[in-house]
Amino acid sequence: MKLATRIALSVTVVVPLLVLAAGLLVLGLVSRDLHQQQDTRLQDRASAVLPDVKTLLAADRNGKPKVEQNQHRKVLGDVLDAGIRVRTADGAVVLEGGPQPADPVRLPERTADGPVTVRAKGRAWRVLTVPVAGPAPGTLWLFTPASAADPQVVAVRRRVLLVALLAAPVSGLLAYGLAGRATASVRRLSRRAAELDPGAGAAAFASAPVNIAEVDELSSAIGQLLARYEEQAARTAQALETARSFSSAASHELRTPLMSMRTDLDVLAAHPDLPAAERAEIVRDLQRDHARLLDLLTALRMLARGDLVEVSAFTPLDLSELVDSAAAECARRHPGALLDVELPPELRVFGWDAGLTILLANLLGNAVVHGHLPGEPARITVRVHAEGGYAVLTVDDAGPGIAPGEREAVFRRFHHRPGSPGSGLGLTLVAQQVALHQGSVVIGTPPGGAGTRFEVRLPLSAADAPTLRLPKRRDWISTRGG
Repeated sequence: MKLATRIALSVTVVVPLLVLAAGLLVLGLVSRDLHQQQDTRLQDRASAVLPDVKTLLAADRNGKPKVEQNQHRKVLGDVLDAGIRVRTADGAVVLEGGPQPADPVRLPERTADGPVTVRAKGRAWRVLTVPVAGPAPGTLWLFTPASAADPQVVAVRRRVLLVALLAAPVSGLLAYGLAGRATASVRRLSRRAAELDPGAGAAAFASAPVNIAEVDELSSAIGQLLARYEEQAARTAQALETARSFSSAASHELRTPLMSMRTDLDVLAAHPDLPAAERAEIVRDLQRDHARLLDLLTALRMLARGDLVEVSAFTPLDLSELVDSAAAECARRHPGALLDVELPPELRVFGWDAGLTILLANLLGNAVVHGHLPGEPARITVRVHAEGGYAVLTVDDAGPGIAPGEREAVFRRFHHRPGSPGSGLGLTLVAQQVALHQGSVVIGTPPGGAGTRFEVRLPLSAADAPTLRLPKRRDWISTRGG
């Protein structure tokens, strides 16, 4: 059922009910006013006939029948359509005429607050009692049927019912027309949504406001839904691309160490009587290739995780604590390396724990492997400090350094220095994590003029900006090739 039809049916039912309710209220007010008018007329007529009633009672007491007869006619003429009864102090009725309750009925001896209602044989009467004082005391009663106002009340009731009956179809038609006009913008919005090409995205659904709050809110909600759908579709496509790239990169990069391992295994199988020294050398080669395979798979897995990570994985972290843990792990793995670490007590950033851990491990690991001259131990200096809203991490080594023309290339995927034992993905992971954390990384030279400096800047965690926006496009595993 259309919304306009629902509105019209609701109005068709509600409006007559409201008219009836208002009519009942008006009917009660009219009935009360009519009764007040009746009571006022009774009181006015009582005031008009009271002098003549006193004269009538005096004539009856003094035995003047002619005067009494004249007063009868005068009093009955003055009360018009009301009923009247006059009684002497000793209970004798000297005048009775007009409509009044049938005997026997007990009439009130006094009505100080105005007329009262008396019921007799199923009929209701308004009765006003007026005590008559003077030489000839008595009591005056005036009567009028309580139903005298009924014809006017019935007329009002009929008009109320007529208005209610007319209000039903008229209000329904008007409501249908107005509701149809009011919902026209909703119908247009529905047609636009039905005709929308899902591939067109949220931009194709954007439109100017129609200045109807509910319609504008609905249009905005649909636009936001489409935007989230578009973003999720892009993330799904990126996830599929990441999976394909992972498979392609793994198959390509694993081929060489696997072929080398296959050759060594074939040699061992074909020559079971190899001398112990040659056999040990082949086993060492297998171990090196195995370690390279593990490093390569771990690095590829971390690249894929970085390409797919969501902002919900990011939390406030203490960078000093992470650097301290990474330096301790590096010293444990490379006991011959000389590490000089200087950290502030606390420096908080909004980051991904696993991502920053792999960033630090690769920076320090790269410095240990490449940051020394032949025959000398690796000397690594690590510093962390705050500067201009950023946490600044520097890792200096005493190695041969990196030529300025090669500094961009070291962050590319599978970039190797001649003779490097690594996977070629360590610094790619560093660059990826820096980009995810909205930071920067540059390569320079330490103050002494020798070796290499990696400087990483990460935004400090701020109370007014407790989160960050991840890059929309993350394709480190697929397109950052060497």
